Amino acid sequence: MDVKNRIKDQLGSNDVLLYMKGTPDFPQCGFSGQAVAALNAIGKPYSFVNIFEDPEIRDGLKEYSNWPTFPQLYVKGELIGGCDIVIEMYRSGELQKLLEESVN
Repeated sequence: MDVKNRIKDQLGSNDVLLYMKGTPDFPQCGFSGQAVAALNAIGKPYSFVNIFEDPEIRDGLKEYSNWPTFPQLYVKGELIGGCDIVIEMYRSGELQKLLEESVN
């Protein structure tokens, strides 16, 4: 399966998916850590992909999303944004609302 289809499969299989550096238990950059903290504070389930463990996904996702940096948060297959957008949405209450509507 090519990388674009792998990404589509991952996004289709997870309501909330965070492509990040490291893992939620051990983020390997401050921006990924901030995104994880916001998601954890909301308390809804989410999945993650450690881009350091899959260089093909890391490179392919930049082209797929047309977003050059990580983390990247997707909800229902749609790119929400990176750390700054996630934190801004968390602070405004938008992220909580979006996840309440999107996650069972």
